[in-house]
Amino acid sequence: MNPRPEYLRTKPHYEILDGLRGVAAMMVVMFHTFEAHAGGSVFRQIINHGYLAVDFFFLLSGFVVAYAYDDRWGKMTQWEFYKRRLIRLQPMVIMGNIIGALLFYYQSCPMFHLVSATPVWKVVVVMLVGFTVIPLLPSMDIRGWQEMHPLGGPAWSLFFEYVANLLYALGLRKVSNKVLSVLVLLSAGLLVHLLLWGPRGDVIGGWTISAEQLHIGFARLLFPFLAGMLLMRLGKRIHVRGAFAWCSLILIVIFSIPRIGGPQHLWMNGLYEAFAIIVAFPVVVAMGAGDRVVAGAEEKICRFMGDISYPLYITHYPLIYVYTAWVTRQKVPLAYSAPAGVLLFFCALGIAYACLKLYDEPLRKWLSTRYLGKPGAGVKKIPVETAR
Repeated sequence: MNPRPEYLRTKPHYEILDGLRGVAAMMVVMFHTFEAHAGGSVFRQIINHGYLAVDFFFLLSGFVVAYAYDDRWGKMTQWEFYKRRLIRLQPMVIMGNIIGALLFYYQSCPMFHLVSATPVWKVVVVMLVGFTVIPLLPSMDIRGWQEMHPLGGPAWSLFFEYVANLLYALGLRKVSNKVLSVLVLLSAGLLVHLLLWGPRGDVIGGWTISAEQLHIGFARLLFPFLAGMLLMRLGKRIHVRGAFAWCSLILIVIFSIPRIGGPQHLWMNGLYEAFAIIVAFPVVVAMGAGDRVVAGAEEKICRFMGDISYPLYITHYPLIYVYTAWVTRQKVPLAYSAPAGVLLFFCALGIAYACLKLYDEPLRKWLSTRYLGKPGAGVKKIPVETAR
């Protein structure tokens, strides 16, 4: 096997940004755990804005994709780009659907009223379709929530992630910074319109194939992804000592802020979320990209958090389904379910880490060797500062 071509060699990571991705993924798990006790009301939710982690992921994705691939298109075809993205993302999509199928019948409850009546063959079909990230129509619902990926709810964002990657490969990579700036402004306007004049005053949604939900999904995707690309290209960085700790604290606060305003003042919460997505998240990424981790404990933490983030995000929700079914069936109050919630969190971490080490990394290594050339050939590890 010939050494990997130059354009396929791995670039150094922004390790702080990797660590922040892990912080956001863990906050998503906690948000979903508390959501089981909210009774379907956004006004009773603890860690109320945890769903904004998805918008932060989209921003990171735009930044990282532009960093990794903008300067490689002279030597790389679109198909080679697609192969790299599929190898990076698809194995855990498959594993997330397998875990979701294995735990599906443990999730039966009045809230998930279709589970007990769903035949095994239909679950298998939904799992196989889920392997492809092709969204399911509401007519194929097997839970009662009309999710496009009912075996693993968060996979809806992977559908939009693939859309963003496709748009990038087909045209966004070619646009100038001026054109990209215009697109960022237009997409910011789309997002603000949804938040301030939309029906909910938040960005919750995007996981169903309907006109309203697709509107929400694309509004959530376009600004963060485009803004991440522009932020990387402009080279704007904020240099702060201890950036990982400060950025982690900012994210935790943003995700934990209670719902702002009541049902009669939805625009107030919309204004907060617009500020978080359009202003605060780019600042956090600029801070994270502007500093380097301290060798030792901080470096190990960031590396671990970055490695675990995607497996944790894509595999945790079947456990949430089971936990939610248990809480609703037994009417368990939050005070009594706390030990189970803590157990869920650490089980999610354990499953994600096992999937990472026993499945994802070995499979991606084999796929990279098979389809991209010998991994690691000639790679020189250089500091991110030099890589810029």
